[in-house]
Amino acid sequence: MTNVNEKKIDGKTKLVGLLATPIGHSLSPRMHNLGYSLKGLNYAYLAFEVGNEELEETVKGFKAAGVAGFNVSMPNKMKVLDYLDELDDSAKYSRASNTVVNRDGKLIGYNTDGLGYIRNLIEHGVELKGQKVTLVGSGGAATPIAIQFAQSGIREISIFARNDQFFGQAEENVNYINNEMKEFGVKANIFPLEDKEAFRREVAESAILANGTSLGMKPLDHLSIVDETLDVLRKDLVVTDVVYNPQKSKLLTQAEEAGCTVINGLGMMLWQGALGFKLFTGEDMPIEEIKEIMFGEHK
Repeated sequence: MTNVNEKKIDGKTKLVGLLATPIGHSLSPRMHNLGYSLKGLNYAYLAFEVGNEELEETVKGFKAAGVAGFNVSMPNKMKVLDYLDELDDSAKYSRASNTVVNRDGKLIGYNTDGLGYIRNLIEHGVELKGQKVTLVGSGGAATPIAIQFAQSGIREISIFARNDQFFGQAEENVNYINNEMKEFGVKANIFPLEDKEAFRREVAESAILANGTSLGMKPLDHLSIVDETLDVLRKDLVVTDVVYNPQKSKLLTQAEEAGCTVINGLGMMLWQGALGFKLFTGEDMPIEEIKEIMFGEHK
Protein backbone atom coordinates (compact mmCIF):
# COMPACT_ATOMS: atom_id res chain seq x y z
CA MET A 1 0.00 0.00 0.00
CA THR A 2 1.24 3.44 -0.85
CA ASN A 3 1.97 5.83 2.04
CA VAL A 4 0.79 8.96 0.25
CA ASN A 5 -2.81 9.05 -0.84
CA GLU A 6 -1.86 10.26 -4.33
CA LYS A 7 -5.03 9.00 -5.98
CA LYS A 8 -7.05 11.31 -3.79
CA ILE A 9 -4.90 14.46 -4.04
CA ASP A 10 -7.00 16.98 -5.92
CA GLY A 11 -8.45 20.45 -5.56
CA LYS A 12 -10.26 19.48 -2.35
CA THR A 13 -7.34 17.87 -0.51
CA LYS A 14 -6.87 19.26 3.00
CA LEU A 15 -3.32 19.98 4.18
CA VAL A 16 -1.92 19.15 7.61
CA GLY A 17 1.65 20.22 8.37
CA LEU A 18 4.45 19.59 10.85
CA LEU A 19 6.65 22.51 11.95
CA ALA A 20 9.96 21.52 13.53
CA THR A 21 13.73 21.43 13.15
CA PRO A 22 15.48 19.08 12.63
CA ILE A 23 12.66 17.44 10.70
CA GLY A 24 14.24 14.68 8.60
CA HIS A 25 13.94 12.00 11.32
CA SER A 26 10.19 12.41 11.85
CA LEU A 27 7.87 9.43 11.36
CA SER A 28 4.75 11.61 11.70
CA PRO A 29 4.25 12.22 7.96
CA ARG A 30 4.34 8.50 7.24
CA MET A 31 2.02 7.70 10.14
CA HIS A 32 -0.62 10.32 9.29
CA ASN A 33 -0.55 9.72 5.52
CA LEU A 34 -0.82 5.99 6.13
CA GLY A 35 -3.85 6.68 8.33
CA TYR A 36 -5.45 8.81 5.61
CA SER A 37 -4.89 6.05 3.06
CA LEU A 38 -6.30 3.34 5.31
CA LYS A 39 -9.37 5.45 6.10
CA GLY A 40 -9.82 6.84 2.57
CA LEU A 41 -9.57 10.46 3.77
CA ASN A 42 -8.72 13.30 1.39
CA TYR A 43 -5.87 14.76 3.46
CA ALA A 44 -2.12 15.12 2.94
CA TYR A 45 0.47 15.55 5.71
CA LEU A 46 3.77 17.33 4.98
CA ALA A 47 6.79 18.28 7.11
CA PHE A 48 8.28 21.78 7.06
CA GLU A 49 11.76 22.67 8.35
CA VAL A 50 10.79 25.57 10.63
CA GLY A 51 12.44 26.90 13.80
CA ASN A 52 11.56 29.74 16.15
CA GLU A 53 12.75 32.43 13.72
CA GLU A 54 10.44 31.34 10.89
CA LEU A 55 7.56 30.24 13.11
CA GLU A 56 5.44 33.38 13.22
CA GLU A 57 5.43 33.92 9.45
CA THR A 58 4.74 30.22 8.81
CA VAL A 59 1.79 30.12 11.22
CA LYS A 60 0.34 33.29 9.66
CA GLY A 61 0.78 31.76 6.21
CA PHE A 62 -0.89 28.49 7.22
CA LYS A 63 -3.80 30.41 8.72
CA ALA A 64 -4.18 32.57 5.61
CA ALA A 65 -4.01 29.50 3.35
CA GLY A 66 -6.73 27.75 5.34
CA VAL A 67 -4.81 24.57 6.20
CA ALA A 68 -6.71 22.03 8.31
CA GLY A 69 -4.10 22.27 11.04
CA PHE A 70 -0.52 21.42 11.95
CA ASN A 71 1.63 19.61 14.47
CA VAL A 72 4.43 21.43 16.25
CA SER A 73 7.60 19.79 17.52
CA MET A 74 10.96 20.87 18.95
CA PRO A 75 11.88 23.70 19.31
CA ASN A 76 8.52 25.38 18.63
CA LYS A 77 6.04 23.91 21.12
CA MET A 78 6.17 26.78 23.61
CA LYS A 79 6.83 29.64 21.21
CA VAL A 80 3.83 28.76 19.03
CA LEU A 81 1.44 29.81 21.83
CA ASP A 82 2.23 33.45 20.98
CA TYR A 83 0.61 33.06 17.55
CA LEU A 84 -2.59 31.13 18.36
CA ASP A 85 -6.14 32.45 18.84
CA GLU A 86 -7.27 30.03 21.56
CA LEU A 87 -5.82 27.37 23.83
CA ASP A 88 -7.46 24.15 24.95
CA ASP A 89 -6.89 23.34 28.64
CA SER A 90 -4.31 20.70 27.65
CA ALA A 91 -2.14 23.41 26.07
CA LYS A 92 -2.95 26.05 28.69
CA TYR A 93 -1.88 23.89 31.65
CA SER A 94 1.26 22.59 29.98
CA ARG A 95 2.09 25.99 28.48
CA ALA A 96 2.98 24.27 25.21
CA SER A 97 1.15 23.05 22.11
CA ASN A 98 2.00 20.22 19.73
CA THR A 99 -1.31 20.19 17.82
CA VAL A 100 -3.01 23.21 16.24
CA VAL A 101 -6.43 22.94 14.60
CA ASN A 102 -7.85 25.56 12.22
CA ARG A 103 -11.53 25.88 13.15
CA ASP A 104 -13.28 28.36 10.84
CA GLY A 105 -10.20 30.55 10.57
CA LYS A 106 -9.38 30.36 14.28
CA LEU A 107 -6.19 28.57 15.35
CA ILE A 108 -6.76 26.49 18.49
CA GLY A 109 -3.81 24.93 20.31
CA TYR A 110 -3.97 21.52 21.98
CA ASN A 111 -1.37 19.32 23.65
CA THR A 112 -1.50 15.55 23.16
CA ASP A 113 2.09 14.83 24.30
CA GLY A 114 1.40 14.16 27.97
CA LEU A 115 -1.57 11.88 27.33
CA GLY A 116 0.36 10.05 24.60
CA TYR A 117 3.36 9.57 26.87
CA ILE A 118 1.38 8.17 29.80
CA ARG A 119 -0.69 5.95 27.48
CA ASN A 120 2.56 4.47 26.14
CA LEU A 121 3.73 3.61 29.68
CA ILE A 122 0.39 1.99 30.51
CA GLU A 123 0.51 -0.03 27.24
CA HIS A 124 3.90 -1.35 28.39
CA GLY A 125 2.47 -2.43 31.75
CA VAL A 126 4.21 0.22 33.86
CA GLU A 127 2.65 0.68 37.30
CA LEU A 128 2.21 4.39 38.09
CA LYS A 129 0.04 4.43 41.21
CA GLY A 130 1.96 5.51 44.30
CA GLN A 131 5.30 5.66 42.48
CA LYS A 132 8.07 8.26 42.50
CA VAL A 133 9.33 9.53 39.14
CA THR A 134 12.49 11.39 38.12
CA LEU A 135 11.96 13.48 34.98
CA VAL A 136 14.72 15.30 33.09
CA GLY A 137 13.66 18.35 31.10
CA SER A 138 11.55 21.49 31.28
CA GLY A 139 10.77 22.26 27.64
CA GLY A 140 7.91 21.74 25.23
CA ALA A 141 7.88 17.94 25.59
CA ALA A 142 8.83 17.61 29.27
CA THR A 143 6.29 20.14 30.56
CA PRO A 144 3.11 18.34 29.40
CA ILE A 145 4.66 15.05 30.52
CA ALA A 146 5.23 16.48 34.02
CA ILE A 147 1.67 17.81 34.20
CA GLN A 148 0.21 14.51 33.00
CA PHE A 149 2.39 12.48 35.37
CA ALA A 150 0.93 14.53 38.23
CA GLN A 151 -2.56 13.39 37.17
CA SER A 152 -1.64 9.71 36.73
CA GLY A 153 -1.62 8.50 40.33
CA ILE A 154 2.08 8.93 41.19
CA ARG A 155 2.99 10.28 44.66
CA GLU A 156 6.13 12.29 43.88
CA ILE A 157 8.07 13.72 40.93
CA SER A 158 11.59 15.15 40.93
CA ILE A 159 12.35 17.35 37.93
CA PHE A 160 15.92 17.99 36.81
CA ALA A 161 16.80 20.71 34.30
CA ARG A 162 19.96 22.39 33.12
CA ASN A 163 20.79 25.46 35.18
CA ASP A 164 20.39 27.85 32.24
CA GLN A 165 17.87 30.43 31.01
CA PHE A 166 15.16 27.75 30.81
CA PHE A 167 15.54 26.56 34.43
CA GLY A 168 12.72 28.94 35.36
CA GLN A 169 10.32 26.84 33.28
CA ALA A 170 11.14 23.77 35.40
CA GLU A 171 10.53 25.86 38.55
CA GLU A 172 7.18 26.96 37.10
CA ASN A 173 6.22 23.33 36.44
CA VAL A 174 7.06 22.33 40.02
CA ASN A 175 5.21 25.31 41.50
CA TYR A 176 2.20 24.58 39.31
CA ILE A 177 2.02 20.94 40.44
CA ASN A 178 2.51 21.85 44.12
CA ASN A 179 0.12 24.82 44.20
CA GLU A 180 -2.43 24.50 41.39
CA MET A 181 -2.82 20.70 41.35
CA LYS A 182 -3.08 20.02 45.08
CA GLU A 183 -6.10 17.79 44.59
CA PHE A 184 -3.83 15.13 43.04
CA GLY A 185 -1.65 14.97 46.17
CA VAL A 186 1.66 14.87 44.29
CA LYS A 187 4.85 16.31 45.76
CA ALA A 188 7.08 17.96 43.12
CA ASN A 189 10.79 18.77 43.59
CA ILE A 190 13.24 20.78 41.45
CA PHE A 191 16.98 20.27 41.01
CA PRO A 192 19.66 21.48 38.57
CA LEU A 193 20.83 18.62 36.34
CA GLU A 194 24.40 19.59 37.25
CA ASP A 195 23.79 18.38 40.84
CA LYS A 196 25.05 14.82 40.34
CA GLU A 197 24.55 13.76 43.97
CA ALA A 198 20.93 14.90 43.96
CA PHE A 199 20.41 13.06 40.67
CA ARG A 200 21.90 9.86 42.10
CA ARG A 201 19.74 10.12 45.23
CA GLU A 202 16.46 10.91 43.45
CA VAL A 203 16.86 8.18 40.81
CA ALA A 204 17.70 5.68 43.58
CA GLU A 205 14.34 6.50 45.21
CA SER A 206 12.39 6.42 41.92
CA ALA A 207 10.63 3.62 40.05
CA ILE A 208 10.81 5.52 36.74
CA LEU A 209 13.52 7.65 35.10
CA ALA A 210 12.12 9.67 32.19
CA ASN A 211 14.05 11.70 29.62
CA GLY A 212 11.93 14.55 28.29
CA THR A 213 14.76 16.28 26.39
CA SER A 214 16.15 15.94 22.87
CA LEU A 215 19.48 14.63 24.24
CA GLY A 216 20.07 11.36 22.44
CA MET A 217 18.10 12.33 19.31
CA LYS A 218 20.00 12.66 16.05
CA PRO A 219 22.30 14.62 15.67
CA LEU A 220 22.77 14.50 19.49
CA ASP A 221 22.65 10.69 19.53
CA HIS A 222 26.08 10.45 21.18
CA LEU A 223 24.73 12.20 24.31
CA SER A 224 22.79 10.95 27.34
CA ILE A 225 21.23 12.48 30.46
CA VAL A 226 23.11 9.86 32.50
CA ASP A 227 26.78 10.56 33.08
CA GLU A 228 28.70 7.31 32.56
CA THR A 229 30.56 7.93 35.82
CA LEU A 230 27.26 7.84 37.75
CA ASP A 231 26.11 4.41 38.90
CA VAL A 232 22.37 5.19 38.94
CA LEU A 233 20.81 2.54 36.68
CA ARG A 234 19.50 -0.65 38.29
CA LYS A 235 17.44 -3.71 37.28
CA ASP A 236 14.13 -2.66 38.85
CA LEU A 237 14.18 0.81 37.25
CA VAL A 238 11.96 1.68 34.27
CA VAL A 239 13.80 4.04 31.89
CA THR A 240 11.74 5.90 29.28
CA ASP A 241 12.72 8.29 26.52
CA VAL A 242 10.82 10.69 24.28
CA VAL A 243 13.48 10.02 21.63
CA TYR A 244 12.58 7.48 18.92
CA ASN A 245 15.30 8.15 16.34
CA PRO A 246 17.53 6.32 17.02
CA GLN A 247 15.10 3.76 18.37
CA LYS A 248 17.62 2.87 21.04
CA SER A 249 19.13 6.11 22.31
CA LYS A 250 22.40 6.15 24.21
CA LEU A 251 20.37 6.41 27.45
CA LEU A 252 18.32 3.31 26.60
CA THR A 253 21.47 1.42 25.56
CA GLN A 254 23.02 2.26 28.95
CA ALA A 255 19.80 1.24 30.72
CA GLU A 256 19.47 -2.03 28.82
CA GLU A 257 23.04 -2.95 29.70
CA ALA A 258 22.17 -2.33 33.38
CA GLY A 259 19.13 -4.63 33.12
CA CYS A 260 16.48 -1.88 33.30
CA THR A 261 13.10 -2.03 31.57
CA VAL A 262 13.46 0.36 28.60
CA ILE A 263 10.73 2.16 26.62
CA ASN A 264 11.52 4.42 23.67
CA GLY A 265 9.45 7.25 22.23
CA LEU A 266 7.78 5.32 19.38
CA GLY A 267 4.66 4.51 21.36
CA MET A 268 4.32 8.09 22.58
CA MET A 269 4.61 9.25 18.97
CA LEU A 270 1.82 6.85 17.98
CA TRP A 271 -0.61 7.74 20.78
CA GLN A 272 -0.12 11.51 20.65
CA GLY A 273 -0.49 11.21 16.87
CA ALA A 274 -3.75 9.30 17.21
CA LEU A 275 -5.19 12.06 19.40
CA GLY A 276 -4.07 14.68 16.86
CA PHE A 277 -5.46 12.64 13.94
CA LYS A 278 -8.89 12.73 15.58
CA LEU A 279 -8.66 16.50 16.16
CA PHE A 280 -7.65 17.17 12.53
CA THR A 281 -10.08 14.82 10.77
CA GLY A 282 -12.83 13.94 13.24
CA GLU A 283 -12.03 10.27 12.54
CA ASP A 284 -10.29 7.66 14.68
CA MET A 285 -6.79 6.73 13.56
CA PRO A 286 -6.57 3.02 12.63
CA ILE A 287 -4.05 2.46 15.40
CA GLU A 288 -3.73 -1.32 15.27
CA GLU A 289 -3.15 -1.38 11.50
CA ILE A 290 -0.60 1.43 11.70
CA LYS A 291 1.11 -0.30 14.64
CA GLU A 292 1.39 -3.50 12.61
CA ILE A 293 2.72 -1.75 9.49
CA MET A 294 5.03 0.81 11.12
CA PHE A 295 6.05 -0.74 14.41
CA GLY A 296 6.58 -4.10 12.84
CA GLU A 297 9.38 -2.43 10.89
CA HIS A 298 10.68 -0.37 13.82
CA LYS A 299 11.21 -2.90 16.57
